[in-house]
Amino acid sequence: MQFLITAYDGTDSEAQARRSAARPAHIDKAQALLAGGHVLIGGAILNEKEEMIGSSLVVEFESREALDHWLQNDPYVTGNVWQDITVQAFRTAVKA
Repeated sequence: MQFLITAYDGTDSEAQARRSAARPAHIDKAQALLAGGHVLIGGAILNEKEEMIGSSLVVEFESREALDHWLQNDPYVTGNVWQDITVQAFRTAVKA
């Protein structure tokens, strides 16, 4: 099952520092998920200054429970980077 994740960072003065601190571990885990076929596409949401303020991903997991298990352990969640997360069922219409 595919899911669209939209996750916005906190807006407090320490938000960018939390993102920077958690980013290497988040990218490492995302690379492993990509290699395993779970991440179809992902990237940062930018503001008008081209600063990262969130993330968006299209992922594929066997169930919502499997997605939730991964999400609960992602460094951006455990590091309190993502503070507003929306998950929606999704179906890609076109694949590369």
